[in-house]
Amino acid sequence: MRPWRSGPSDRRGYHHGNLKEALIEAARRFIAERGLGGFTLVDAARLVGVSPAALYRHFRGREALLEEVAERGFTELAGRLGRALRGPGTPLERFTRMGEAYLAFAEEEPGYYAAIFEARPLAAQESGPPRPPRDTDAFSLLVDALRTTFPDGFSGVDPRFIALEVWALSHGIATLAAAGRLPVGPGLPSKYDLLRAGVLALVHGAGGRRGP
Repeated sequence: MRPWRSGPSDRRGYHHGNLKEALIEAARRFIAERGLGGFTLVDAARLVGVSPAALYRHFRGREALLEEVAERGFTELAGRLGRALRGPGTPLERFTRMGEAYLAFAEEEPGYYAAIFEARPLAAQESGPPRPPRDTDAFSLLVDALRTTFPDGFSGVDPRFIALEVWALSHGIATLAAAGRLPVGPGLPSKYDLLRAGVLALVHGAGGRRGP
């Protein structure tokens, strides 16, 4: 685990009153460097310089802290996608930049990205009414972008189906890239080129499908 800026004993990231934020940041860093399975509450407490018991003032346990990290990750991802969608250029150019923003987020924020897709939502573990899906905003942005970019539709295919396919493709490429499993070399596309070509193949292929 890489230390804080001034070394392992540097506690300047934590002051009374912002322990919750320090714990979230510690969790994000641990997940980024060790993976979700390598993160424990004891590690987070040690990094911010408090006793493990102090964590329970803000989180019921490890899963609650991981869910908060995932929530922050969804917010950051939706923000990046939204900024790409609001940028200059044609609808297709903006849509393409959304894909680039997604891959950049997965590369630059591996802690958030892992928490988003690996942390188990507390709603699945507890009784009571379910919480709204946290990925709703990001997914809605993708659906809206598809409708704006391809106003003629997809021959009766629900844009939400296409959005799910685009998301699955994006996640697959991001995961393979993170694992170093994407072939690289002369004549081979970058992950950005690969995603762009794959998305265009999906949406144009959907346009030739028959509706249900």
